[in-house]
Amino acid sequence: MSDGTAIAGPDGALRCPWALSTEDYVAYHDEEWGRPVHGDDALYERLSLEAFQSGLSWITILRRRPGFRAAFADFRIAKVAAFTETDRARLLTDPGIIRNRAKIDATLANARVLAEWEPGELDSFIWSYAPAPGPAPKTLGDVPAVTPESTALSKALKKRGLRFVGPTTAYALMQACGLVDDHLETCVARSAP
Repeated sequence: MSDGTAIAGPDGALRCPWALSTEDYVAYHDEEWGRPVHGDDALYERLSLEAFQSGLSWITILRRRPGFRAAFADFRIAKVAAFTETDRARLLTDPGIIRNRAKIDATLANARVLAEWEPGELDSFIWSYAPAPGPAPKTLGDVPAVTPESTALSKALKKRGLRFVGPTTAYALMQACGLVDDHLETCVARSAP
């Protein structure tokens, strides 16, 4: 049982404890989580996947990400915004994704809202909520689930018409997309390029 500090993986490198539960997590942790993500479509994908993750384990979403990408036109905002009721019905029966009606509807509605934004607006909007770098967390207990910045981002996104973007989802997005670096202080992936 970990005390919440970084632990050695099979290669001997110290990692955040959550990263060592599956091989999928090791790759995601080392190569993706906490690295800066830019681009409207890329951020729409992460926002959508974090919403689908709500109430579920991230590994469930990570393993279905190829299915999500196929079902949602690689999360290209313009394409998803043009989805019809037939597309919605298809999504509700697609075994490659999480078939949650509220989450599917939010993903479609969010694309329609974002299709009205200027190119680059989602990217600059989300990144405007990045906090100043703070001290590296020493243990998992030092990593918050919600911050004032994620609460503000959530409120701002909702005010602009987006759905399924609560403060916890907003913070998970901030972690995953590199707005904050919550890799533990001794983690091999801390501030990696």
